[in-house]
Amino acid sequence: MHGFSYKNGSLYCEDVDLAPLAAEHGTPLYVYSAGTILDHYTRLDAALGSIDHEVAYAVKANSNLSVLRLLANHGAGFDIVSGGELFRVIKAGGDPAHCTFAGVGKTREEIVYALEQGIYSFNVESEEELHYLNEVAGELGMIAPAAVRVNPNVDAKTHKYISTGKSENKFGVDFGAIADLYERASKDLKHIKLRGLQMHIGSQLTSIAPFIEAVEKVIPLVTELKARHGIEFWSIGGGIGIIYPTALASGTADWWENQPEDERPLTIERYGKELVPRLKDLGLKILLEPGRYIVGNAGVLITKCLYEKKGSAKTFKIVDAGMNDLIRPALYEGHHEIVPLVQPASDELIKVDVVGPICESGDFFCQDRPLPEFQPGDYIALMSAGAYGFAMASNYNSRPLPEEILVEGATATIVRKRQTLEDLIEGEL
Repeated sequence: MHGFSYKNGSLYCEDVDLAPLAAEHGTPLYVYSAGTILDHYTRLDAALGSIDHEVAYAVKANSNLSVLRLLANHGAGFDIVSGGELFRVIKAGGDPAHCTFAGVGKTREEIVYALEQGIYSFNVESEEELHYLNEVAGELGMIAPAAVRVNPNVDAKTHKYISTGKSENKFGVDFGAIADLYERASKDLKHIKLRGLQMHIGSQLTSIAPFIEAVEKVIPLVTELKARHGIEFWSIGGGIGIIYPTALASGTADWWENQPEDERPLTIERYGKELVPRLKDLGLKILLEPGRYIVGNAGVLITKCLYEKKGSAKTFKIVDAGMNDLIRPALYEGHHEIVPLVQPASDELIKVDVVGPICESGDFFCQDRPLPEFQPGDYIALMSAGAYGFAMASNYNSRPLPEEILVEGATATIVRKRQTLEDLIEGEL
C-alpha cells in the first residue's frame, strides 16, 4: 500500500494535491504519508501477532522526529546505530528500554550514553567490542545487556552494498564461533548480561527464501544459547523489500495479484505465514528491525524541471534536485519510479536521462528511461523516497537541505524547515 495516486488528473498524497504544495513550499521537497507508515507498521505487527514479538523500527531509514513520534505513539520499538539516533528517539518520545543499539563502531561516549539511558540491548558485532563494552560498563559499575550478532553466511542475493549476512561482510561474528564466545563471555565478562542473539542478512530482500534459510540455520544455535545461557530474545533483523510502484497503480497492493506467482514480490502476510510457525515454539521474544519496509513507499521527493538539453546521443531533463538530496541512484543504483505531478494525457513515452545540478557525472536519477513527457517548469515526483532519502542527504556543493512535510489525511505539516544559506555556515569559524 502507498498513499500516492492520481485524482482528477493530479498526483495526491492521501488527500493533499502535491502540485500546489510544491508551488507553495518550493522544491526539492520531501513529502511523507503518515497513513502509509502506519499501515505498514500495523500490518507487520499483526503478521507476527500470534507470538511474543516487537517491531523495532530502524531509525537510519528515516530519522525525522515526527516520523519517530508517529511510530512511538503506536507502540514501536527502535533499532539505532548511533548515539545521535538514540537522542532523536528520546526527543520524539520513544522509550530507551525498547531500543537496541547496533553498529560495528560504537564509541565510548555512545556506550556510556546508552547505558545511562537504559537501552534494552547492545547488538555487539565482534568479540573485541564485547570486551570493550564489559570494560566500560565495569568502570561505571553497571551491567550492560548484550546480544552478539551472528553472521549466518547466507547470501541475500541483493546489491553488494546492502548485503550484510555473508562471511566476507564486516558485520557480525562467524556462525561457528558464536557458541564458544557466549561460553567464554558468560564466565569471564562480569559486567555483561547476555540477553539475546541478533542477525541481519541484508536489505531489500524480495524473496522469502533467504529469510527461511537463515532462520532455519540459526534455530539450533539459538535453542542452545537459551538452554545454556538463558537468553530471552532473538532479533531476526530487517531487510524486507518493498515494491517500487508508480502512482499509476491503484495505490494499494492488490495490483500484483494478477502477476505470475514467481514474479510476485514478497508480501508481509507471506513473511508472517512462513516464519511464525518456525519461531512460535522457541519460547523467545522475537525482534524485527524493519526500516525501508515501514517508510520506503511512504515518501516522495518532488523536484522541478529546469531545462531540457537535447544532444546528438541523449535527451537530458535537468531538475533542481541532486544526488545530495537523494543519493541512492548514484550510490548503489537504487531505482525510483518517476512520474509527473500532472497526469499525462497520453501513454506516449520518451527516452531521457533525468539529471541534477551537482558537478558530478554520477548525479542522475535515471538514464535512458522511457518516461511521460514533461517540460521545464513542470514538477515530477521521485517515488519510494521515504527511506534513505533525506536520511542520507548532504550539503554537497553547498546546497541547503530540502524541506520535509508529513501528510495526514487532508493536513500537510512542515516537519523540517528548508535550510537557508545562513544555516549552511552555522558553526563554522
